[in-house]
Amino acid sequence: MRFLIIIPAHNEEDNLPFTLDSLQQQNSRDFKVVVVNDGSTDRTAEVIRNYTETDSRFETVSLQKSEHQPGSKVVHAFKNGLQTQSIDEFDIICKFDADIILPENYLTAVETAFSSHPDFGLVGGLLYIEKNGNWVYEGNSNKHHVRGPMKAYRKECFIQIGGLRETLGWDNIDSILLENLGWKEVVLPELHVKLIKVKGADYTIRPAAYYGRYFYFLGLNRFLAYIASSKEAAKSRSATFFFDIVKSYENCRSKKLELKITREEQKTVNEQRWRMLKKKWLKI
Repeated sequence: MRFLIIIPAHNEEDNLPFTLDSLQQQNSRDFKVVVVNDGSTDRTAEVIRNYTETDSRFETVSLQKSEHQPGSKVVHAFKNGLQTQSIDEFDIICKFDADIILPENYLTAVETAFSSHPDFGLVGGLLYIEKNGNWVYEGNSNKHHVRGPMKAYRKECFIQIGGLRETLGWDNIDSILLENLGWKEVVLPELHVKLIKVKGADYTIRPAAYYGRYFYFLGLNRFLAYIASSKEAAKSRSATFFFDIVKSYENCRSKKLELKITREEQKTVNEQRWRMLKKKWLKI
C-alpha cells in the first residue's frame, strides 16, 4: 500500500527536521511526502529544501500565510498540498503535523492494520510529550481517538467522508462521519508518537472563546452545546467559564457563521453525541 503524507508547516525550522528524519527512517519506503510551507518567515523553506533536493519522495508547496485560526488554518494548508497530487496513485492519505517524531515501524504497522481489516477507515498511534526528561502519554481522555497530528485514512474512507473540513472540530467531525458510514477508527497503542510542541501554544484565542466556537462549528445544537460547556466548566471548577463558553457559542449562532458540514452531517454529529450522552447516563 502506498502512502501520501501531507505536512502543513508554519515556522517549524526547529521541529520539522525531526519529523522528516523519522519518515526517512521508516521501515516502509513506499510513500510520498508533501510539505506545505504555510507562509513561514523563518528557515522552514531551507529545511524543506534539504530533503526535496536529496530525496525524490519529498516535495513542497509554498503558500502565503493562511488565516491564523485553530482548525481552519492547518486544513487549508493540507488541502493545498492534496490538490497537487493524484490520489488515485495512493492507498492511504495521511495528515501529519510538522512537530512529531514517528517510531520507525509506524507506517508498516498502519499498513498492516489496514491490510488485515477492510473496515478500518482511520488508524493512528498515541501521542507522547516530554516531561522532566521522560516521554509520557499526553493524557487525552479518549485513547480510542486518533489525534490530529497523526491521521492516516484509507483512501476510500477519506473520499466517502468528503475529506477534511476547514473548521474547528475537523478532527472529531471526521471520526463521527466515518463511523456513520460503517468505517472504524482504530488507535494502535503500541505506536508511541512523540509530540515536540504543545498544541495550542501559538493560538491567540482565549480558552472560553475557543470552546464556544468549537462547539458551534462542530454543529452541536444548543442543548448539547450547553452540556458540553458545563463539562468543560466543571473541569475548571468555574461557573464563569461556563457562561463565557456559552456567550461565545451564542455569539456564533447570532452571526449565523457558516458551518462546513451539511445539515445531514450536522444531524449525524448530534445523534452521535446523544448516543454518547445516553451511554454515560446509563452508567451512572
